[in-house]
This record gives sequence, structure tokens and C-alpha cells, in this order.
Amino acid sequence: MRSDDTFLTSEAAAADVGANVISSIETAVEEAGADGVIVAMSGGIDSTLTTALAIEALGNDRVVGLGLPCNKSDALDVNDARTIAKGMGIEYREVHLRPLVGLFTDTIAPAIGPHETSTDAGPPSNSNANSSPESESGAESAFESEPGTGSNSGVGPIEERQAIGNLVARLRMCCLYYAANRSSHLVLGTANRSERLLGYFTKYGDGAADLYPIGDLYKTEVRALAKHLGLPKRIVGKEPTAGFWASQTDADELGAPYDEIDPFLERLVDRNEDIETAAQNVRLDYETAREIADRYRRTQHKRMPTSTPGVGGR
Repeated sequence: MRSDDTFLTSEAAAADVGANVISSIETAVEEAGADGVIVAMSGGIDSTLTTALAIEALGNDRVVGLGLPCNKSDALDVNDARTIAKGMGIEYREVHLRPLVGLFTDTIAPAIGPHETSTDAGPPSNSNANSSPESESGAESAFESEPGTGSNSGVGPIEERQAIGNLVARLRMCCLYYAANRSSHLVLGTANRSERLLGYFTKYGDGAADLYPIGDLYKTEVRALAKHLGLPKRIVGKEPTAGFWASQTDADELGAPYDEIDPFLERLVDRNEDIETAAQNVRLDYETAREIADRYRRTQHKRMPTSTPGVGGR
């Protein structure tokens, strides 16, 4: 728990955090007897920082970057990832997932997905409204429909887009673990604490990894550590986005920027303040605060280990 009124953003704090994270990577790799680590590089601050920390821990010859774009809108970010990997001197591989996603949506999805009731008895169409790169949510989707909310039937276009976005995130993780298995590497996740507390990730997609080096850091602290390590300004200053569609931003989807979300979450979660008190202390309007708190509550299942019935008190 953070006991003071600030985040770990000073130069001294950032240096200590960096050393702690680097040590944790070294320890994890050593204990696993792994040859190195692999990171999904998106061109954003989280994956770039994770890669930089891994290099500090292991050396650039033991770090592999994977670029796994899916849409045309990914092009600029993928180019950044490619450039960063080259500058860092690490091995970098790139595979476009569009053909694989297209195959899934054309052949598998119609056979196993829900079908709307129709007076026509014909077979389900193989056409898919999300089959083009421009229209599909090819993001590491955060917006899985939450179990038990009763909010939708799972058969509408929005639900389909969410499902495809989550599919892409899980295909990326399949690729990462395949590459890791073949080379005796660990998979480093790139999620930060803000994203994890908000459930802004896909279960068994970007929510699956062997280690989350920046998983204890709020986005505010991620930026501070990235600046401390001297990451490119264009990366540090990028508008956070999950890449759902062109011009989409995290702030649009979450209802507020991280500069407002982080101080509220720190008080709500780390200090266990109630919603109203936390909102007042950080000057966040109550409705936005309530929505953020509700997201934190509803996504608890994403942060918990898979449950068992507890037979025999086990």
C-alpha cells in the first residue's frame, strides 16, 4: 500500500522501481531455467518500457520482440515497434494475424457462435461484418461482456465485435506462447496496474503471461519510469489506446484520462476509501467515480485465479 500522497514518480522513486523490476525479471528467468523472454511489442509505452526493462535485466541477446498486427490501423504503431526493436538491438519477428482471424470468422465462428432465430431455416451465412481490417475491433480488447450482467444476448453486432477483439488478443497470446515454448523463453505481459484494476484486458489474452514487470505500476508511474529510462518522447507522449478503431482512445472508453483515474483508484483500492470520499479528495465528479468503481467491482473475476468448488476444504 502507498502510504504517502504521491505516486512513485520522482527520479529517486523511479530509479528504485526500475531496479526492483529489473531484479524481478532476472529472478523469474533464473528460477524458471529459461533462456530469455519474449514480449508482444505494439509500439506503445507499456510494451516499450517492458522491453527496455527486460534488456536491462538480461541483455538484448536474450529478449525477443513479436509484432502481431491485425488491422490496417495498426500500421503506424507496428512501424514504431519495428523501429524501437531495431534501435534496442533485439531480435524482432512480425506476423500479420488478419488471415488467421479471417479464417476463424469465415469457418469456425459461424459453426460455434450463437444464431439469431429466423423464419428461414437456411444455414448461417459465412459473411462477417467485421471481416475487413477497417471495420473490425482488432484490439487487445478490454471489453468482454461481463458474466451475470444480463446486458445482452451475445448475438448483436456490438457483441460480435467484442468477441472478435477478444479473439485477436487470445490469438496473439497463442503466438507468444508458441514462440516461447519453442525457444525456452518466458512471456512477459505488458499490462499496468491501472489496466488490471479496471479489467481493461482480455482474460487469457493480454491477461495471460508468466510475469507482469509493470503490473504494480499505475499508468502515471509507467510514464515516469519511461522518462527516467530515456524512452523516446514520441512513445512516452502517445495517447493511450487499445486500438479498437481509428482515433479510439482509452480515455474515450474508460470515461476519463489516466491522470484522473489513477489518483481515484489509488484512494479507492490502496487506501480503501469509499467512492464519495475518494472522489472528493481527487476532485473527480461523482458519476465518473461511480462508473470507475463499478468497473473495478465487475471485473474482479478477471484478476482472480480460476475457482474450484473447495471439495474437502481444499
